[in-house]
Amino acid sequence: MDYDVVEGSIQEALIVLKDLPEFDKLKAAEYYINKIGHKPNLVLLAKQDEQIIGCKVGYDRFDDGSFYSSLGGVLPRCRKLGIAKKLADCQEQWARKKGYQSIKFKTLNRHKSMIIFAIKNGFEIYNIKPKDELENYRIEMIKYLP
Repeated sequence: MDYDVVEGSIQEALIVLKDLPEFDKLKAAEYYINKIGHKPNLVLLAKQDEQIIGCKVGYDRFDDGSFYSSLGGVLPRCRKLGIAKKLADCQEQWARKKGYQSIKFKTLNRHKSMIIFAIKNGFEIYNIKPKDELENYRIEMIKYLP
C-alpha cells in the first residue's frame, strides 16, 4: 500500500480519529487545540491518495523533557500494514531532533493490541492508575530516546 506521512492539523487528525472504533465520542477540535495551546506539538497524518488513513498527535504536555503522544490510530481496513509503526517512527525522529529524552502516552487496559504494539516498539509500563473496572485501568507507558 502506497501512502505518505505528512504534517497536518488537529482538524485533519479528527477526520480519521472519529472513524476508529476504540475511541469514545471525541470532543470538538477547539478542545484539543486549547489543550495543546502554544506548546510544541506535532500532528502527523498518513495519507493515501489524499485520504487520511491514520494519524499521530503529540505535544509537550509535562515540560519534563518528554513528548506526550496523545492521540493516534489507523483505520481498521488499513491496519497490519506498518502504518502505525511508520507514524510512531516519524514522531520519535522528530522528538529526538527537538531534544526530547522520552515519549510518553497512556492507554486503557482493554486496548491490548496497543499495549503489545508499544512493548514491541520499546515502551515500558511506568504507572497504572486504577479506575472502576479493570478494563478501564490507565496504563502509562514511556520510551526513552537514545
